[in-house]
Amino acid sequence: MSVGILAIVALIPIVLALVLMVGMRWPATKAMPVAWLSAVAGAIAVWNLPAAYVAALTVQGIITAVGILIIVFGAIIILYTLQYSGGMETIQYGFQNISRDRRVQVLIIGYLFAAFIEGAAGFGTPAALAAPLLLSLGFPPLCAVVMCLVFNSFPVTFGAVGTPIILGMKFLTGLVDAAVASAAPGLNFHSMEAFNAIIGQWSTIMHLPMIYILPIFMLGFMTRFFGQNKSWSEGFGAWKFSLFASTAFAVPYMFTAWFVGPEFPSLIGGLIGLGIAVVGAKKGFCVPEKTWDFGPASSWDSEWTGSVSAENTGEFKAHMSQVRAWTPYVLIGLILVVTRIPDLGLKGMLAGVSIPFKSILGFKSVNASIAYLYLPGTIPFSLVALLTIFIHKMPGDKAAKAWKEAFAKMKNPTIALFFSVALVSIFRGSGIADAALNPNGYLSMPLALAEAVSGLAGQTWPVVASFVGGLGSFITGSNTVSDLLFAEFQWGVASSLNMPHQIIVAAQAVGGAMGNMICIHNIVAASAVVGLSGMEGQILKRTVWPFLLYGAIVGVIATAMTFVIYPGLF
Repeated sequence: MSVGILAIVALIPIVLALVLMVGMRWPATKAMPVAWLSAVAGAIAVWNLPAAYVAALTVQGIITAVGILIIVFGAIIILYTLQYSGGMETIQYGFQNISRDRRVQVLIIGYLFAAFIEGAAGFGTPAALAAPLLLSLGFPPLCAVVMCLVFNSFPVTFGAVGTPIILGMKFLTGLVDAAVASAAPGLNFHSMEAFNAIIGQWSTIMHLPMIYILPIFMLGFMTRFFGQNKSWSEGFGAWKFSLFASTAFAVPYMFTAWFVGPEFPSLIGGLIGLGIAVVGAKKGFCVPEKTWDFGPASSWDSEWTGSVSAENTGEFKAHMSQVRAWTPYVLIGLILVVTRIPDLGLKGMLAGVSIPFKSILGFKSVNASIAYLYLPGTIPFSLVALLTIFIHKMPGDKAAKAWKEAFAKMKNPTIALFFSVALVSIFRGSGIADAALNPNGYLSMPLALAEAVSGLAGQTWPVVASFVGGLGSFITGSNTVSDLLFAEFQWGVASSLNMPHQIIVAAQAVGGAMGNMICIHNIVAASAVVGLSGMEGQILKRTVWPFLLYGAIVGVIATAMTFVIYPGLF
């Protein structure tokens, strides 16, 4: 069967999910089971995979989803604990002394704070932490989720202390070593480690314009679609502070990527940028003279809010000191850093404790595990939530109420994630190199899609390369997994078209990051935290536009780098 036909079959579950959630406004709890069924049908009828094998992949996906749900629960319990302890209102009170302007607040929390969390943890953690914090400050839930999902893009290439590059590119090791041994023209790397460093460096060049453009665009987007006056210009009015915040992040981000390595650009950029932006905002540096707000909650569109709503009173009380109120977030940041840096030893210790599921339903190639101590939902989220009971001196009845409500919120994301991650598992397992399971030797569903696209793109591939990375994140919910899926494919396309491998693979790494805006996993998880379960299609309808803008600009940069920086290769 031709790659084109395989690609069409593989596309059906994705199109179904989009049509049902965006077009027909189905919640993910209904749309994803239908998409999963279509993937099962394609896997059995077209790929000729054994039904039992497809069932095993489904079970594998459900087990993987449990890990994601632990993260979601941890983020929810942090939110409810702080709400019932009075810590969240104290933080709200403190932000009044930094800035009451929503444009400034979203840049500090949704952009810089989230970038630091991404650099430390990854796993979709930033949106799950930053969105409820914005919600508590008085942001409409829909706005909070959209802004955090979109801003969680350029930091993702270096998320979880460089995991998307260091681990995501591991299947290229043999190809890189062979290229180095052959002394192929145009190579400026001598080892896999050097290649990873160069990928990180070129990725920052592709991200850099969007580090400045995206925040300004999204401020205009926020005021246009969530403001009383429906005006783009009100958001653009904060352009000075936006450029200031972007520079505060970009300088340490770029410096770290070019002179230190791919492990810490987002973590250091986010941490330094956050400190500079907070100090600048408190001093009024580049802050707009006129404060902008959403208006009273009573005037908000009904689809902006979910089951968890902000008070939006504009006035808050301090129930404790700011230090005590912020202590849970400080602990989260510190614990994430010390448990994610390998040299400190805790990462290996926590990651080594897991519940293994080997040879699921008797298939040796289908395995899964839940590293429950390494998941951010356990350590630090749930751990810090328990510690907060004592730090904030919470009465027992309020602590119990917080945990009870957090568990109650897990029903819808559980259904949606079970089916969406099971679909991902079928996608990835469909190309197994085992004649008994894959009798036709077909490519996996994602690779069939990518192969079909590459056949159409030809010499315009640099324009398309980042969108393939974005497709990988959309399907799998992970930049790291997108790179694992498509890095070898991107290398092969670069070889066949005689293009520089390092530029095309860097575009893949950037695409996997921008794909976080639209990936179903992140949308479902972030929606659940702010009470928007069932609104996933409305979120995706809004995040797809900045995704397309991002990909278009990265495509132009990748094309220029391919044909201008390395013209001798053509």
